[in-house]
Amino acid sequence: MTRIAALALGIMIAGFAALPVQARETPLTVVATTGMLTDTVAAVGGERVRVEGLMGPGVDPHGYRQTRSDIARMNRADLIVYHGLRLEAQLLPLLQDFARKKPVAALAEAIPTSLLLTDPIYAQAVDPHVWMDPSLWRFVVEAARDRLTALDPEGASIYAANAQRYLDGLAETDRHIKETLHAIPQDRRVLLTAHDAFRYFGRANGYEVIGIQGISTESQANLRRIEELVTLLVDRRIPAIFVESSVSDQNIRALIEGAAARGWRVRIGGELFSDAMGQPGTPEGTYMGMIGHNVAVIANALKGDE
Repeated sequence: MTRIAALALGIMIAGFAALPVQARETPLTVVATTGMLTDTVAAVGGERVRVEGLMGPGVDPHGYRQTRSDIARMNRADLIVYHGLRLEAQLLPLLQDFARKKPVAALAEAIPTSLLLTDPIYAQAVDPHVWMDPSLWRFVVEAARDRLTALDPEGASIYAANAQRYLDGLAETDRHIKETLHAIPQDRRVLLTAHDAFRYFGRANGYEVIGIQGISTESQANLRRIEELVTLLVDRRIPAIFVESSVSDQNIRALIEGAAARGWRVRIGGELFSDAMGQPGTPEGTYMGMIGHNVAVIANALKGDE
C-alpha cells in the first residue's frame, strides 16, 4: 500500500469506528446531491436511513442538471438534502419546487455566515467549498442529525450517537491534516489547482491557494490569466501543481508547457478530489478518506523530493 493510500485509509478508519445499529421497520429515504453529503447523512442515519446520492465520482456539482431518474428519486424521498451556498446552482429551481411538497434542506447553510469566505471577484457570492475544512463540516453533520431527528424522533439517540462518532472522526482527521501539512517548509506551502476549491483548506492550514478558474468551474480562464500564472510558477520556483478529478486538466497542462518554455520544470503533483469523491468502496469514496488522500498527495508533492 502506498503512503498516500495508507494515510487516507488511516484517516477514514479513525472516523468510522463501530457505529451503533438500530433499524427502523421502514428506513427513511433520503436523497442527497453530492457525494460528501451522501456519505455524511448515511453515517449519521445508520441502519435507520437509506440514502440515495445523485452525483457520483467525477461529477461536477456546479453545472449538474437533473435527470428524469433524479426527479423520480426525489419524488419518492422522505427528505431531500443539498449543499446550498449556490453550489448546485442549476438544481435550485427544482429543489425550491420540491420544498413546497416535502422537507428539503440546504445543510451547508447551517454554517455561521461569519465563517464563510466570499468570492474574490464577486463579493456578493459565497465560496461553497466548505467541506475542505473539517472544522466547518461539523456544522453539516449537526444539521443532518437535527433534520433526521425531526423526521424520526424515535431515532434521536441513535442519530446523536452516530453524529458524535462522526464528529470525533472529523476532529481526528483535522489533527492528521495539520500534523502532516505543517511539516512542509513554509516557502513550499503553495497549492495551485484547476479551480478555486481549496481556499477553506488554505485558510485552515496556512497554505497559499491559487485556482486557475474561479470558485465555479463554470468560469473560464483566459490567456492573460494563464500567462500570469506561468510567470508566478517560474518566478517563485513552484515545483508542483495539481489536477482535480472533476475538472479538465487542459489549463494545468498549459501552465506546465508555458513554464517549460521559460526553462522551469513543473510537474503534476497528483490528482486531488475537489467537488466529488472517489470510487465507492475505496478510501477516497468516503468524505474523510477523500480529505486524507488530498493531504497525502499535497504533502508528498510539496516536500521537495523528486
